[in-house]
Amino acid sequence: MANMKLMYSPTSPYVRKVMVVALETGLDKKIDKLPAATTPVAPNPQVVARNPLAKVPSLQAEGMTLYDSPVICEYLDTKHRGKKLFPAKGKARFNALRQQALGDGLLDAALLVRYELTLRDEPMRSQAWHDAQMLKIGNALDQMEKEAGTLRGAPTIGHVTFGCALGYLDFRFADMGWRKKHKKLAAWYEKFAQRPSMKATVPPT
Repeated sequence: MANMKLMYSPTSPYVRKVMVVALETGLDKKIDKLPAATTPVAPNPQVVARNPLAKVPSLQAEGMTLYDSPVICEYLDTKHRGKKLFPAKGKARFNALRQQALGDGLLDAALLVRYELTLRDEPMRSQAWHDAQMLKIGNALDQMEKEAGTLRGAPTIGHVTFGCALGYLDFRFADMGWRKKHKKLAAWYEKFAQRPSMKATVPPT
């Protein structure tokens, strides 16, 4: 099989999620990374040509273009013979998928805040919008704190998404201080962030 081609931005937490999965599954050397900066207000034509939603990541593989990160991650998990990040069935599978949705939801809200503060002209910014997204982030962190004690054993896509979501908060919202109220989650993340796949994908400062 020819190398897969990933359109990516090194600061995207969703791209990081894909690359963590690639490293955890040993598939990273089979992926050619194609830098493709894009924003909601300045979409990259090269990205649009592969993904009509004009977002990264997108992955070209086996004559298909796959997007977005949940689809790409699950595809990669079918292409190796090691321990699966997506449990095959039952409660374990749906718990991992739910945790992925929770982590992705935190990221969705964080990115909307980021766009509001960096891409929207100040007179057009909405404090109510900002506050609503920050509330989602806080609620997600509270739920993740409740689940921190269950994050044991081999990692799943839920663990990976939690890790990338918390890493993004450290990257873009360093003054938030999320660890103060979420000590169990902080203790888990401190260990998870030491995985080689996480250390190799820390976004550039």
